[in-house]
Amino acid sequence: MSEELPAQALPVRIVFWQSALFMQKVKRRSEWNVKKHRKKLIAAVIIILVLIVAVPVGIIIGGKIFTAQEKVVRTDWTMEVGETVDKNEEYEIEYAQAPVGDNLMALQLVPMDIEEEGFTYYDAGVQERLEGALEGMKGSRQWTATEPLAILNPYGTASNGLYLYFETDRKTQVTYTIHVEDDSIPDYTAAAMDASGENYTKVHEFQMIGLVPGKTNEVTMTIAGSWGKVRQTVKFSVDMPEPQSGYSTLLETTDGESAEELSDGLYAMMRVNGYLGYGFFFDNDGVMRYEMVLEGYGLDRILFYDNDIITCASAGKLVRINSLGQVEQIYQLDGYSLHHDIGFGQDGELLALAEENGAETVEDRVLSIDVESGQVTELIDFTEAMEEYFDMTRPIAATDPMFWQVGEWDWIHLNSLQYMEEDDSLIVSSRETSTIIKMEHIHGDMQLSWLAGDERFWEDTPYADYCLKQEGDFVPQYGQHCVEYLRAGEEAGVYDLVMYNNNYWGLSSRDFELDVADTVGTDLYDGGGNDSQVYIYRIDENAGTYSLESSFDVPYSSIVSNASLYGEQNHWIVNSGVSMVFGEYDAQGTLIREYAYECTMQNYRTIKYDFTGFWFA
Repeated sequence: MSEELPAQALPVRIVFWQSALFMQKVKRRSEWNVKKHRKKLIAAVIIILVLIVAVPVGIIIGGKIFTAQEKVVRTDWTMEVGETVDKNEEYEIEYAQAPVGDNLMALQLVPMDIEEEGFTYYDAGVQERLEGALEGMKGSRQWTATEPLAILNPYGTASNGLYLYFETDRKTQVTYTIHVEDDSIPDYTAAAMDASGENYTKVHEFQMIGLVPGKTNEVTMTIAGSWGKVRQTVKFSVDMPEPQSGYSTLLETTDGESAEELSDGLYAMMRVNGYLGYGFFFDNDGVMRYEMVLEGYGLDRILFYDNDIITCASAGKLVRINSLGQVEQIYQLDGYSLHHDIGFGQDGELLALAEENGAETVEDRVLSIDVESGQVTELIDFTEAMEEYFDMTRPIAATDPMFWQVGEWDWIHLNSLQYMEEDDSLIVSSRETSTIIKMEHIHGDMQLSWLAGDERFWEDTPYADYCLKQEGDFVPQYGQHCVEYLRAGEEAGVYDLVMYNNNYWGLSSRDFELDVADTVGTDLYDGGGNDSQVYIYRIDENAGTYSLESSFDVPYSSIVSNASLYGEQNHWIVNSGVSMVFGEYDAQGTLIREYAYECTMQNYRTIKYDFTGFWFA
C-alpha cells in the first residue's frame, strides 16, 4: 500500500500532472507542425523542380508548335457548294450550282475524291481533270455575254475568283465595275486580261478579280471595241461566300501627311501568321479583292514568268499558275522546306532559300530549280561556304532572344536573296548576324566576296578582312530583312541596295556580347521608342566601303518585314510585321496611307503588284 500524500500536496501534484500533459501536447503539436511544414516544404520543392523541368519543356513544345505550323499541309479542301446538277465520269468531276445567288447561273467543279486522304488541288492529275471538265463545258453550247459560262474558283486555288467564258460577234475588250451596298467599300473597276493574251478578241476567257467576299456584288460589264465604242453592257449580281480563311475583308486605314495619290495595284499580304495557307490581296481602300487558297505555308514572293506567276503553294512546293488560277507546273522540293524568299537566277533558273529536312541546322541552304524541267539542285550550303564561322555557333537555348526556336541550330538565318548577273553572284541577308553577305561565282568556283554590317561582330572571326568599311557617321543595320538591288552607280562595282532595317539587335546562336547604340531596339515587341527604317546603302566594291545614302523611319518591327520600291511614282511599300501595319510612302519617305491588320504575332511580307498582263489588261 502506498503512502498517502498530505492533503495540501494534492493540488501541486495535479498542477504538475496537468503541466506535464500540456507540455506533452505541445511537443506532439510541435512535432505535427514540423511534419506538416516538412510536407509543405517537400511539396513546394517538388513543385519547383517540376516547374524547372516543365517550363523549359513547355517552351520547347510551344516553340516547336509555333515553328512547325509553317510546314503543315492542308487536309480539308471541302467548300460550300450547292446542288449537284451533273457529273463528268471521265474526269471524276461533279458540276454543282455555286452558292452565288439566282441572278447569275454559276457552277463549281467538285472533284469526286475531294474528301479522300491526301487530296490536294496542287496536284498535276487533279488540275488536268479540272481542265478536261472545263473544256467539256466550254464546248457544250454557245455561251454569250448575257448567258456566260461562269464557274466559281474552277481550279481550287482561290475562294472568290469568278471564271467567265463567252463569245462576241466582233473583237472586243471587257471592262467591269463592281459595286456593293456598303459606304465603306468604293466601286472597283478593272479591264479584264483575256487568257489568250490578246486585248481584243471574239472569244473571251478570264478570271474576274475584285469580287468582295461575304457581299452581294453588283457587276456591270462593258464590252467595247478597239475604238472605244460600247457594243454591249451586261449587268448581274453575285452573292460571294465569306472568305474561306475567315479573315477580315476590310482593313483599317489611316491617311498620312503626303498628298500624293496612291499607285495602282493590289497589296499582296504574304504569310499572315494565324492564317497560313492563304494569300490576301487588298486594294487601295483596304478591301479584300482576292483570297488565294494554298496547300499550306504562305506566299514568300510572286515572280512573273511569261504570262504566269510562280510562287509558294506550301513549304515543300513551288507552283506556276496562269491567270485563270490553273496550276500549270509543280516544283516539288523533296527533302527541303522553303523559308523566306525566292527569286530568279540565271536564265531559266529559280533560286530559293531553303533548309534540308532532318538536318541539324536550319535556314542556311540555297536551291537552284530549273523552271522548265523542275529539276532541283542544292546550290549553296552555308555550313560549308562559311564553315569557320559555323563552327563558332551553337543551337538556340530557351534563354535566347529567339526562344521559340529552342533546340534549332539557326546560326545564320538567311531571309532574302538577290542574284547579280554581272559576276554570277548572290547577295543574301543574314538576320542572325545582322550582316549582308555577297557570294560570287555561285555556279562555278564560288567564294565569299564581302560582308556588310557592324564590323565588331566579325573582329574575332576568320572573316574580319571580308568586311566592307563603314563610310560616314550612322548606325549600321541590325536584324535587316528584304535586301534588294535598287540601282547601278556611276561605275562598275558601285551600286545601291535597299533594305528594311529592323533596327533590332538580338543574337541566339553564339555567346557574344555587343554594345549597340541607344537608338537600336533590343526587345522583340517594344522598340523602347525606337523606330525601324528603310535604308539605302551605297556599295563601293572598288573602295571596299558601304555608306548610307538615305533613310526614313517606319513603325518598329524587330523581325520579319520588308520595304520595296514600286511603280513609276517610285513609291515605297513597307510592311512592319510586328507592329501589324503596312503602308505606302512617297518617294521622299512620307506616308500616304497606312493599313492595320490582324494576325498572330506578325505578317511576314507585303508587296504591291499591278498584275498588268496577268489579271488586268
